[in-house]
This record gives sequence, structure tokens and C-alpha cells, in this order.
Amino acid sequence: MYAAVYAYGLIAAYANPTRATQVATLVAAHRAVRDEAVDLLASAGAPIPREAAGYTVPFPVTDPKSAARLAVRVEDDCAVAWRAALERADAEAVRDIAVQALADCAVRAGNWNVALNVQPPTTAFPGQR
Repeated sequence: MYAAVYAYGLIAAYANPTRATQVATLVAAHRAVRDEAVDLLASAGAPIPREAAGYTVPFPVTDPKSAARLAVRVEDDCAVAWRAALERADAEAVRDIAVQALADCAVRAGNWNVALNVQPPTTAFPGQR
């Protein structure tokens, strides 16, 4: 959750300027689901993971294409995490957050793949590796 927000800061720095509004909307979505998950953990008395000072990205981001590739990677990685949360959830509230977040990640990854001309732009079972 925290790493996605961090990565979208890097994506924003290198993305095509015509995507500035899109990137701002997507980082806001990641912040919102992060905050919702943190609130849920806090209300359950569960430990809340701490945010790191920085994160390592899987490849250099130097231009709009690599920024879009990073966005796909972020969404795919988040989908894996949300799918795992969904599979392990005992509480309905956790399942609700996880299934919505998983679907949102799949849509966002698909949209970025369209921008990159990746075919097919979506996968049948997002979050599965």
C-alpha cells in the first residue's frame, strides 16, 4: 500500500504530461484504500505496518514509457497482495475491501497496458502469479 503511493510519485515525475490528472486520480485511489485498510486494522486491534522512508523500484524509470511500465507493475503487485488478503480474509469487511481493491488494480493495470499497446491488456485472473 505504501510502496504503491511512493511509486506513483515517481510515475508522476516521468509520465506523459497529458496523464497528470489520471496519475493524480490513481495515487489518490491508492491512498484511499491504504487509509481504509489501516483504519480496518486499527479497529481490529491488529498491528499496522509502518511506512518505509523509501522503496526500491524494479527497473529504472527515465521516461513516459518506463513510467507506464512501472504503473502496470505496481497495479499487478497490488493485485497479488489484495488477492492474498481476499483468500485469507475471515471478516466480511476485509473481503469487501480486498475484492474491490483487486478489481480496481486489474482495471488500472489494463488501462496502463492499453496505453503501452500490450495485447491482451488484461489477464483472466488478476493477482495470480
